[in-house]
Amino acid sequence: MKVLVATEKPFAAAAVEGIKKEVESAGHELVLLEKYTEKAQLLHAVKDADAMIIRSDKVDAEVLDAAEKLQIVVRAGAGYDNIDLKAATSHHVVAENTPGQNSNAVAELVFGMLVMAVRNFYNGKSGTELKGKRLGILAFGNVGRNVARVAKGFGMEVYAYDAFCPADVIEAAGVHACKSQDELFESCDIVSLHIPATPETLKSIGYQLVNKLPKGGVLINTARKEVINEDELLKLLADRTDLKYVTDIMPDADAAFKKLEGRYFSTPKKMGAQTAEANINAGIAAAKQINAYFADGCTKYQVNK
Repeated sequence: MKVLVATEKPFAAAAVEGIKKEVESAGHELVLLEKYTEKAQLLHAVKDADAMIIRSDKVDAEVLDAAEKLQIVVRAGAGYDNIDLKAATSHHVVAENTPGQNSNAVAELVFGMLVMAVRNFYNGKSGTELKGKRLGILAFGNVGRNVARVAKGFGMEVYAYDAFCPADVIEAAGVHACKSQDELFESCDIVSLHIPATPETLKSIGYQLVNKLPKGGVLINTARKEVINEDELLKLLADRTDLKYVTDIMPDADAAFKKLEGRYFSTPKKMGAQTAEANINAGIAAAKQINAYFADGCTKYQVNK
C-alpha cells in the first residue's frame, strides 16, 4: 500500500523518520509531499495513494475525487474540521484523528499564556497569582484533563463542564462538575475553552456567556477560532475593561482586538501542538493507525460514519 504524507507545514524530521519506520516495517511504501504551495500538487500526489496522513491540510470533495484509491485519511492531531467528513463517507474513505497525542503540549501552552495574562503581559505593572484562583474547563477531554492536572500544581480550584462527560467522571478526577456552561462561567475567574468546532458550538462563545465571568476574568481559547462570536466578544471587551482574552488562534478581527491594549494576546499561528514531542507523537500515532487499518480493518479512531 502507498501511504502519502501530505503536509504544507511539514512534520519535524524526527517525526518523518518515525512515520517512515512504522509504515515500511509493515511492508507499505511512504511518499512525502512537503511544503506544497498549490492544491494542484496535492491533487496529483493523492491520485494513487491508498492512505494519507495530514496535519492542518484540507481534505475536501475535490481532493477525495482525485484520490481514486484512497481508503483512509488520518489527521495527525485532535481536531479534524479540515476534513470534509460527509464527502469522506460518500467516497467510502475512513477519516480518523489521533486524540491525546497533543494534549500535554496544548495544556502547557494554556498556562504559558495564562501566566502572561495575569501578570499583565509583563508590562512592569503588578499582576495576580494563579494560586487559589478558580479555573473553568469547557470540555473535559484529553486536553481538558491535562489542563486540570497542571492547574492543581498551581494550587488552583478546578471546575469543568462537558455535555458528553458524566459529572461523576469529572468529580472522580478531583474536579468540580458544573451543570451548565452558564454555571461554569459564573463560578470561575478564568475559563479555558477546549470544545470542538461543530454546528452546535460555532460562535457559541459570545457576549451573554462571557459576560458571566466575574470582575478581572480571563478567557483562554486554544480550541478553534470558529467557536468565538468575534463581534460579540469585541463588544463585551469594550463594555467591560476588566476582562482579558488570550488565544493561540488569531481571530479574523485581530486588528480590532489589538486595540484592546493590555487585555488581548494572540500567537501569530496555531501553537497548541507546536512542540517537538507532540509533532512526533501525533505523526507516529497516525502511521500506527493506518497500519492497524490495513492489517485488520481497525477503525477505533474513526470520526466519520
